[in-house]
Amino acid sequence: MNRKTLVLPAVAGLLTPVLAACGGSDSGSKSGDAIVVGTTDQFTATKDAPAPLDPAYAYDVGTWNILRQSVQTLMAQPKGEGEPVPEAAESCSFTDSGSERYACKLREGLTFANGDPVTAEDVKYSIERALRINADSGVSALLNTIDTIETQGDREVVFHLKTADATFPYKLSTPVAGIVNPKDYQKDKLRDGFAIDGSGPYTFEAEVENNAIVSATFTKNPSYKGSVKVNNDKVELRAFADADAMGTAIDHGDIDVMTRTMSPAQIQKLDGGSDEKVDLVDMPGLEIRYLAFNTDASSVKSKAVRQAMAQIINRGELVSKVYGTQAEPLYSLVPATVTGHSNAFFNKYGNPSVDKAKGLLSKAGITTPVKLTLHYTTDHYGSATKQEFQVLQKQLNDSGLFDVSIEGHPWATFRPAERKGEYDVYGMGWFPDFPDADNFLAPFLDKNNFLGSPYANGTIQRSLIPQSRREADRLGASKSLTEIQDIVAEDVPVLPLWQGKQYVAARDDITGVAYALNSSSTLQLWELGRGVSG
Repeated sequence: MNRKTLVLPAVAGLLTPVLAACGGSDSGSKSGDAIVVGTTDQFTATKDAPAPLDPAYAYDVGTWNILRQSVQTLMAQPKGEGEPVPEAAESCSFTDSGSERYACKLREGLTFANGDPVTAEDVKYSIERALRINADSGVSALLNTIDTIETQGDREVVFHLKTADATFPYKLSTPVAGIVNPKDYQKDKLRDGFAIDGSGPYTFEAEVENNAIVSATFTKNPSYKGSVKVNNDKVELRAFADADAMGTAIDHGDIDVMTRTMSPAQIQKLDGGSDEKVDLVDMPGLEIRYLAFNTDASSVKSKAVRQAMAQIINRGELVSKVYGTQAEPLYSLVPATVTGHSNAFFNKYGNPSVDKAKGLLSKAGITTPVKLTLHYTTDHYGSATKQEFQVLQKQLNDSGLFDVSIEGHPWATFRPAERKGEYDVYGMGWFPDFPDADNFLAPFLDKNNFLGSPYANGTIQRSLIPQSRREADRLGASKSLTEIQDIVAEDVPVLPLWQGKQYVAARDDITGVAYALNSSSTLQLWELGRGVSG
């Protein structure tokens, strides 16, 4: 094909793919019939996180993308636009007018990959297990509106909620609600290591070295019953140390597909059509990046310090220098394409101003320069993260109001340290669990939040989040959502920086690439296939 970038438009803030990569004659991967997919995600078992692939623990885009291939959920997000669709369930719906009782009926004849039947009791066991374990990853908070679960026979399960939650169907589409076999997953203990047993489209087997996955094989599950059509028999996922190594592999034909995270330079090169055998798919994404604060730490405990940072940081310059057209400045936790978004930070702070920041610090009696260390992860969000933090460091230090140093850490140590409150200021990314404004706010601001942040606002937790969840029509939730975003801009427990597009690169005989990711960055390996010359 002549044009190597396929731009997929968004409709109502959600991904609606309309094109797929064209076929080609070059064979690509040297791994037989398996389609080989590269990633820079790292999957490591550590003392602090010995069970990275347990649905009751996993809570990052990489591990979720493994679980979504192998563990079924009652509901699933569609490959394009729209609300969740039944997956392990035959049907699901609210059975009351107040969005507090949700009932699902399982598909008939549903089995785990080993042949054991999947029953309503297994669903109940799996979700109650995640809530009971309450892992320190914070993932169980997604299920915190559940009060009780009852079963009716082998195929019907009913969720009674503590409060109205119109987003509950989305939550049942996330891996924390994955259905596991009680024979393989203990009731009160996480399953250490890298084994997965489920009823999803694929079975899973990992090759592990030094407590880390180097490659994983997904083999089509012949007993799978669900909503997706599996277009291949086998996919291999290979983990690379960095984007350059992954790029070399696709150039040599050792892999067929590159996913997250390619470097900005790689994307720019492929966008220019320099490689006739590799196509780049460019699609809207809902990924965001932000700074988070330990609001109990002495260096940033004063709101004025956090506000001054919000007043100084120049998002436009940051994006231009590091990501170019691959990202856009973000002035709220909620991306601009999601219903309920408001430019809360721009509304409050306007354009960057050192004078205004100086006034904020002076009024609060803060001695300058404020000494801070910004922490970032070296291997989780792509190779450009270091450059991003160098730009942030320079912006803050050039103001004369801050004395900032930066430190990078591998994800395996970064995430546990962040959860323990060891960092005063640190950089994080967010790939939504589901494409709704609630999921860009509640995980950071509700009780038992994802970050383990000490920040708590009673109005948000007790009033505004519950109000927003009562609205089945998400436009109706906009008032509550806007108020939440305004409070965040005032208190700055987190500081949004940018939102990005998402990219997949594939050798030109691979089909289905345009559907390989949905708007929530969910990897859908079952969409991939091999085409013919054309």
